[in-house]
Amino acid sequence: MRFPEPIAISQIAEMIEARVLGNIEGIATGINEIHKVEEGDLVFVDHPKYYDKCIKSRASFIIINKEADVPEGKALLIVEHPFEAYCKIVTHFRPFEFSEKMISGSASIGDGSFIYPSAFIGNHVTIGSNCIIYPHVSILDYCILGNNVIIQPGTVIGGNSFYYNGKKDREVWYKKMPDCGRVIIEDDVEIGANCTIDRGVSHDTVIGRGTKMDNQIHIGHDTIIGKNGLFAAQTAVAGVVNIGNGVTIWGKCAINKTLSIGDNVTVLGMSGVGGNLESGKTYFGAPAEEASTKKRELVWIKRIPAIWEKVMGK
Repeated sequence: MRFPEPIAISQIAEMIEARVLGNIEGIATGINEIHKVEEGDLVFVDHPKYYDKCIKSRASFIIINKEADVPEGKALLIVEHPFEAYCKIVTHFRPFEFSEKMISGSASIGDGSFIYPSAFIGNHVTIGSNCIIYPHVSILDYCILGNNVIIQPGTVIGGNSFYYNGKKDREVWYKKMPDCGRVIIEDDVEIGANCTIDRGVSHDTVIGRGTKMDNQIHIGHDTIIGKNGLFAAQTAVAGVVNIGNGVTIWGKCAINKTLSIGDNVTVLGMSGVGGNLESGKTYFGAPAEEASTKKRELVWIKRIPAIWEKVMGK
């Protein structure tokens, strides 16, 4: 999330009652989680496993619960509970805002767009020109739709991410991270019925121009989908996945978190993607492999009983 305007790190430190080591004169431009950090961002870390990764990331300011060496130009904001400090900053800049109208007064809707009765358009939503939003669609706060976008009935754009801070030394193990990211849907996208497109935790979930989605598809938080994708029904994509341009995902595929799929990839139906996929290839199976390799493997598996009988002399 970008702050409305850059803010002095000394003001952030005062807000969360932190002690600052390093660049006390720094200016923060946003807040992010580790997978999406950029220069100028705040990030939090509360587990020794990730201390070094966060400190050496692109983040300029690290909310942390221990002292450490500070790289030049960066600052550590030391607090007892970094997660709670992160939540306090997010809720300060992106507080809960209720809406009693089906179309919020702060929403912006372009010329030629039609919103069916019973669709809900949240606060600060932007919808471009010539869009069609069908009944029972929910487009939640701060989401952005381009021009010529079609959203079929029952779909939810901008639902909360499935992202929790886990600690097994407290009574409630999993505490939800408040979301401050958005969903951005570019021009000429069509999304089918009863899909769920989660907002980013602190960055954006993006659906690229010209992408078409079938019914009952789930896209997780902070996932970036390129242009002209084709997604068949009941596919589930986890969070922080980068999918290239021209990718086709056939029905009932499952795609694991924090991986990349190259341009012009095809994933055949009911496949499970657990790692990065190279551009321009067709994949199949669980775990997904190049389709030609997987099909040869299946042929050999079918031959095992006959081979076994021959080896045993039957």
